[in-house]
Amino acid sequence: MNFDQFKLDSRLAAGISRAGYETPTPVQEQAIPAALEGHDLIATAQTGTGKTATFVLPILHKLLQGPRHKARALIVTPTRELAEQINDNIRTLSAGTNLRSATIYGGVGTAPQVRALKTGIEILVVCPGRLLDLAAQGIARLDNIEILVLDEADRMFDMGFLPDVRRIIKLVPPKRQTMLFSATFPSEVEKLAAEALSAPMRIAVGLTRPAHTVSHALYPVPKHLKTALTFEILKRTDTNSVLIFARTRHRAQSLSIKLSRQGYRVTSLHSDRTQGQRQSALNGFKDGRYQIMVATDIAARGLDVDSISHVINFDMPDTADAYIHRIGRTGRAERTGDAFTLVTPEDDEMVRELEKIMKQSLPRETIEGFDYNVPAPAQPAQPPPRGPKPILHRPSSRKIHKPHPPRR
Repeated sequence: MNFDQFKLDSRLAAGISRAGYETPTPVQEQAIPAALEGHDLIATAQTGTGKTATFVLPILHKLLQGPRHKARALIVTPTRELAEQINDNIRTLSAGTNLRSATIYGGVGTAPQVRALKTGIEILVVCPGRLLDLAAQGIARLDNIEILVLDEADRMFDMGFLPDVRRIIKLVPPKRQTMLFSATFPSEVEKLAAEALSAPMRIAVGLTRPAHTVSHALYPVPKHLKTALTFEILKRTDTNSVLIFARTRHRAQSLSIKLSRQGYRVTSLHSDRTQGQRQSALNGFKDGRYQIMVATDIAARGLDVDSISHVINFDMPDTADAYIHRIGRTGRAERTGDAFTLVTPEDDEMVRELEKIMKQSLPRETIEGFDYNVPAPAQPAQPPPRGPKPILHRPSSRKIHKPHPPRR
């Protein structure tokens, strides 16, 4: 099958060619025809399978048939990074159509977003909070929305956005097409789908197992040697485009600094960075100015960089779902990739869960010449605990009168 068989508006051919699309992915093959027919849609697919184009192409096709200069499509997504990635896809695929899109999210000034809304943007890609703020001010008008997309619905649930999403749903016309995309379906997301969609078609591709284009390896290591082992792995790895995941923003920043001192071109992506810093990091990683990006799970979804060759889990993630999304940053669009995970004894339970999902034992690797027996550094002596001060009993200044001896 090829994209011509979808019978999309001929004006989209240039954008499809520009994006390098030739053969539709399984989720595109199943979902695009249903979306073009106007069905509400619930779709589940692995990351890196062309999910964004699955809803962007039908949106563009429909908008080319109707009026311009008003917001007719609304895409709601959990993070600013994902909003920008989706908007980049829209701009590529809509090349030459004069359809316009804009991102609306917090953490940046409102002035450019207000200007975009006033000039009549056809597609809005938004994070919930800022959109609701602008809607409350009467700046964002949603009464002409014809297509609503809820992307990464489970992630929005994890981040506490579902109440805001429900408020947004009340602001758009009840007569609309709604498409919901989610990697997993906790009960709250199922409830949201029941509320927001009408007789939806369900499409599921690759529900639980990681992408088959990714090779996996575990590197058992004592906790105190994780940084040293990471350096050793990188010495033996093509480091043109490596994404490293750490559990906390403090650890991500610390590891980034240490890698920079080793001579690597490295950047970081975590919640302590401003929106401008995040966007600069993403752009620099995409265009190759940075070889390595160290990130927290803020980058696990929506990071659309096809060239990532290796994902290294410096810390094992908390859930199997998070692991699948992390390693989904490599092996994209049928390219091959490698996922290396540093594991300590406390990660054994998660390893067993992953192996159960993947229905195979994950290979354990050791690096020849690396000294795994280096002792942990001595912990500095701890000062004695500071308890309450003892109560000092001072001698009394009162004279003690001894009883007189009895008179004889």
